[in-house]
Amino acid sequence: MAEQLTREQIARTADIRIAPPALVRRTIVDRTFELPKGLYVATVGLYLGFIALMGLSFSHPEMIIPVAIFTVFVVGAFGLPTVWTRLAPETPSKSKSWARFRQEGIMTAYGRTSARDATVQVLILPVLIFVWGVVAVTIAALV
Repeated sequence: MAEQLTREQIARTADIRIAPPALVRRTIVDRTFELPKGLYVATVGLYLGFIALMGLSFSHPEMIIPVAIFTVFVVGAFGLPTVWTRLAPETPSKSKSWARFRQEGIMTAYGRTSARDATVQVLILPVLIFVWGVVAVTIAALV
């Protein structure tokens, strides 16, 4: 059965030790997205190329403000993650080099992906948008 103990009885038999404070462990934060900078730059370049293509092909004084707004949106959308990768806490992780990316690929939610497949996945939408712009400009020039 259970026995009722007083504080004095517990204090006499207790072995009280003061432990040193626990060390604070730093967690390593990886914000590199495991992609080389070249893919990031190519994506931004294709989006900005589409905006430039549309702005130059359909140039009109009224198009200056929309083109400027789209450019600010694209620069902001890709600039914010660039700043985010450099925020505290400091981290030793760096983006992969192209050679390491080709050798290792990247890890996705569905498993390891080769560099070729990852490049296709990253660049398919920007390339399609840019080609769509070229087709639209070509059609407009021919009609």
